[in-house]
Amino acid sequence: MAECRKVIITCAVTGSIHTPSMSPYLPVTPAEIARAAIEAAEAGAAIVHLHARDPVDGRPDQRPEAFLPFLRTIRERSDCVVNLTTGGAATMSIGERLEPASRFEPEVASLNMGSMNFGLYPMLDRFKDLKHAWEREYLEGSRDRVFRNTFADIETILTKCAANGTRFEVECYDIGHLYTLAHFADRGIIEPPFFVQSVFGILGGIGAHPEDVMMMKRTADRLFGGDYHWSVLGAGRHQLPIAAQAAAMGGHVRVGLEDSLWIGPGRLATSSAEQVRLARRIVEGLGLCVATPQDARAILQLKGADRVAF
Repeated sequence: MAECRKVIITCAVTGSIHTPSMSPYLPVTPAEIARAAIEAAEAGAAIVHLHARDPVDGRPDQRPEAFLPFLRTIRERSDCVVNLTTGGAATMSIGERLEPASRFEPEVASLNMGSMNFGLYPMLDRFKDLKHAWEREYLEGSRDRVFRNTFADIETILTKCAANGTRFEVECYDIGHLYTLAHFADRGIIEPPFFVQSVFGILGGIGAHPEDVMMMKRTADRLFGGDYHWSVLGAGRHQLPIAAQAAAMGGHVRVGLEDSLWIGPGRLATSSAEQVRLARRIVEGLGLCVATPQDARAILQLKGADRVAF
């Protein structure tokens, strides 16, 4: 009897794309972020991808002390794999963005594979009533902002985090990002197996058409062969259709309120866990199995929760 293929569900619970005025369910305080992550893990997420926010006005906050309260709570109450952002927000320096992963030495850290336009300003057409002054400035500012990830930035993050045994969720927003990963792999700066997170539907990156999804997979197959594990995230309304397509194609999936505030047309998700449960139904409906945290550690060859610094 064939063994059930295991699909890793990653859940990104808050991020730096959406602002608090867009949804009352977006976690902001450390307690809310910890609860969202634990609930997502209980729903079936093997990995939780984490950003921090200012608990007063919800702006992105990359200070290690902003992460520590929820990291400790999650560690105490869940065995899920913790993935810390090195993306932070596009308004931050590379030094700021690297601090939490450098200090806390997580099993996984995210890493964007290139500088890019990262357009959030169209959301101002949909969300008119913003409570905090920073929200409008932050979203409008993306019209003339480059999210910086130079070759030097990427090499800095790879070398500093790899020294701690941290592996990477390599976020690829376009085909060129796959070739950048191949460049660093050829130089031996990142070692397989690579965990490639293909990102679809962000303004400035690749689109969300099914052909875009297939092209990213074909390119990654050609560049990396059996040396990588493929996962996808679809922004906004594309989240679950792309998750379903990728799971059927042999991939893993990422959901969560960082990537989409929605659970259906015109319906806000009440939690990231709600999205995880729906993703789990899709995975299991395809006759596949949802990976546990220990499954994810084995698949991605992670160092284990006993070797983190929080």
